Amino acid sequence: MEKILYREGFTAEELPNEVIERIKGVSYKENPYVKLGDLAYLRVRYYDFEHKVQSGELIVSRKLAQEVLDIFYELFEGSYEIEKIRLVDEYDADDERSMADNNSSAFNYRVVAGTNIISAHSYGRAIDINPLINPYIVGNKVMPANAAEYADRDKAFDHKIDRTDLCYCIFRRHGWKWGGDWNNSKDYQHFYKEYDSPLKMAVNKLKRALLR
Repeated sequence: MEKILYREGFTAEELPNEVIERIKGVSYKENPYVKLGDLAYLRVRYYDFEHKVQSGELIVSRKLAQEVLDIFYELFEGSYEIEKIRLVDEYDADDERSMADNNSSAFNYRVVAGTNIISAHSYGRAIDINPLINPYIVGNKVMPANAAEYADRDKAFDHKIDRTDLCYCIFRRHGWKWGGDWNNSKDYQHFYKEYDSPLKMAVNKLKRALLR
């Protein structure tokens, strides 16, 4: 892919060699589904919790690179605060450690917690935002473990993602789904873009034609 120079501080490119060396054997494991060439390396700007401008890095599906730049530029223009945006490799690809540090991240080749299902993060098609304050809740279990005070979503607190939150509105406007809408569990940090297979796209095209 050609390097995308979107705005000052917002870029996307193929994974640089230095980044490949950082992630191989850590967030990226050899697998039959996702190749290094399927991914893109992004730099974005954001406001931290002290409302200071910072530079962050993300790895996402290269097919979503432009769209993710759009999303994070809109968040930046809206002065939305994100505590930190670092590659999960800085936490040895340990999702619990990354979440506990309230780190927002995207790519990590792993399974969904408590299952053997490949996560959307493995394809670079999911992004977790301020995960400590917006935890994953299933039954009585809250992840990360230090997020119990944020489990009651009826309480008001800063940086809470709900359906009125700017982050929610921007991701949904771009067609992303939100884990806070799930029925059997809630993943308030989690935004993901489903993969439209050629078959699914053909079915949707047929449905639209029948509705005309």
